[in-house]
Amino acid sequence: MLFGPVASLGLPRNKMKTIPVPRRRSNGAPHLTTALSRIRRGRTAPVLAALALAMLAGPATAQLIIRSGTAADVAGLTPVRDQFRTDLGGGTTAGANGLFDDTVKQRREINWDGVPAARSAPFLLAADFFNVNSPRGAVFATPGSGFAVSSATTDAGAGQPAAARFGNIDPTYTDQFLGFSPQRLFTPVESNIMDVNFFLPGTTTPAGTRGFGVIFTGVQQADTTTLQFFDLNNSPLLLTSALAQAGPTGFSFLGGFMNNGLSTIGRVRITLGNAALGAGTLNGPGLRGFGFTDLVVMDDFLYGNPSLVPETSGVAGAVLISLGAGIYMTRRMRRQNRSAVR
Repeated sequence: MLFGPVASLGLPRNKMKTIPVPRRRSNGAPHLTTALSRIRRGRTAPVLAALALAMLAGPATAQLIIRSGTAADVAGLTPVRDQFRTDLGGGTTAGANGLFDDTVKQRREINWDGVPAARSAPFLLAADFFNVNSPRGAVFATPGSGFAVSSATTDAGAGQPAAARFGNIDPTYTDQFLGFSPQRLFTPVESNIMDVNFFLPGTTTPAGTRGFGVIFTGVQQADTTTLQFFDLNNSPLLLTSALAQAGPTGFSFLGGFMNNGLSTIGRVRITLGNAALGAGTLNGPGLRGFGFTDLVVMDDFLYGNPSLVPETSGVAGAVLISLGAGIYMTRRMRRQNRSAVR
């Protein structure tokens, strides 16, 4: 289910796991030499069909590789973050609008610290800020009432600077959450669920990414903070969980990327703990020890620069047209030669 502004557009500890993602196969497709020999014998229709399938099919399987880790401090989590940077590519030099480009691959990052005071606590952040104001190809959606970026000490608007790390929502949050890249953090408002949808940066053209990862702070329960990946057809690929912190404060990282390098991830759903931030909503055991409220917010986003997946159907069609024309001319020449011999 899609929600929020994107829906209105009608658009569809440390460890590594490898998850196979089903793809179309080319089982039984003939070897080219065999195919040509069959064409010579006049058995063209089934051979052309098989060649078309072979050209349209990708690798037998594409795999979604998951990276995860947890640490008590920034130094401990940095190697996990850096490994995912290497997975996505793009190098280490930041360009405009969070673009990292090593001339081979491109990566985008959002660390929230460039968000202006007018879009920071106690004010809300527009869902499309990172595709319009700072075009990075990411548009957010939530069943809640919007999105919030925590304050910085330099904020000087009305009611600013607000208490750090969402202390303006509840004063206990300032000590509960940590900043990986100081000072700002990010959260949906009145919900713990949000979607990240991808577009060609600065446009309304839907696109995909080859990978996406998040730095969380506050994860104290296993299997409550998750990323769910969807393909370009909005079909689910994988649901995976962040590791819980070892102590009351700290960081967790969770991300996934396609091993074939193709931008086939069209949407990512983020679930943060099991409750939304709110005044009087406290982290920890419930009344009389029943249940546990796990409040989680986010710092840095890392993802492959949104792009379009190359179309193969046009190439396959052109090849088949050429094969068909060649077959027609060969047969015509043979008939003409036979007529001349007679």
